[in-house]
Amino acid sequence: MGLAEDSGYRPWCPGMSGSVSVPETLRRQLTPLEPLVRRVESAQVLDAPGKAVARAVRGLVPAGRVKAGLSGTWLGHALHPLLTDLVIGSFVSASLLDVIGGDDAGVASERLIAVGIAAYGPTALTGVSDWADSEAVNDRVRRTGLVHAATNAVAVSLYVGSLAARRRGSYREGVLFGAAGATVLMAGGYLGGHLSYAAGVGPDQTVFDPGSFEWTPAGLDSSLTERRPTRVVVGDTPVLLFRDGDATYALHDRCSHRGCSLSDGHVDGHHIICACHGSRFDLRNGALDRGPATAPQPAFQVRDREGVLEVRRQSSGTSQLS
Repeated sequence: MGLAEDSGYRPWCPGMSGSVSVPETLRRQLTPLEPLVRRVESAQVLDAPGKAVARAVRGLVPAGRVKAGLSGTWLGHALHPLLTDLVIGSFVSASLLDVIGGDDAGVASERLIAVGIAAYGPTALTGVSDWADSEAVNDRVRRTGLVHAATNAVAVSLYVGSLAARRRGSYREGVLFGAAGATVLMAGGYLGGHLSYAAGVGPDQTVFDPGSFEWTPAGLDSSLTERRPTRVVVGDTPVLLFRDGDATYALHDRCSHRGCSLSDGHVDGHHIICACHGSRFDLRNGALDRGPATAPQPAFQVRDREGVLEVRRQSSGTSQLS
């Protein structure tokens, strides 16, 4: 029996006028929390509060040095995942000591919980900053991110309760609060992993589409207008072409930050500024001049073959013009 017959699922591909049955052997076993994630992603009731929160965040943290700092521009990749290790590691370590035994007075567990609470603020701030850059064009990211943040807030509240109970001498109560906090924290961590690895929030948006390292036609030289970004598609890769006098430059047109088209951006001297979030790249070599992007933009060499422009991915240490 096909999947379409036994579950009502109707797979569809571009160009198809109907549905097809998927063989039973192609069915994938859902992970334990995947049905819950799907319900969260489809919860339209979360859109209104999610949009309001994201709008407020973008207003409070506009493009600039603070935004770049929160994004991890200075680090070379997103800052948020690094900080989550500190929070999760501290909280879970405290709960593990409750199980396997620590010092008799429980001082180590208290200190670990205190570290996790202190690290939660900057961790949440970097996370919500990253999320606000993505939610506007992805309903699933908006809804999942909101539940992820709320779940983590509940977990931290439980650990705050755990620390308070321990300090007033109610050790057993503190352990129970900590165990509850660890359970909720794992759910929040699962949603965070889903956002990063399934929804693609955070990774360099060009890494899986680097462009060809062979010379490939990109268009006619006559189609370019002086100092106006032009978007072309070379193979399957979007490429920005830019003529500046006798020189022609080419960059990957998909912004490494969140995938917006750089050709829609603003040219400032030898730089292109992304229209979506304000990341600034050097048109001559793709160097990142200002975040919130954390990775440089892939650059291409350009050559003119009898009026036809050809490009190839630029290797480190080479110039754009052959």
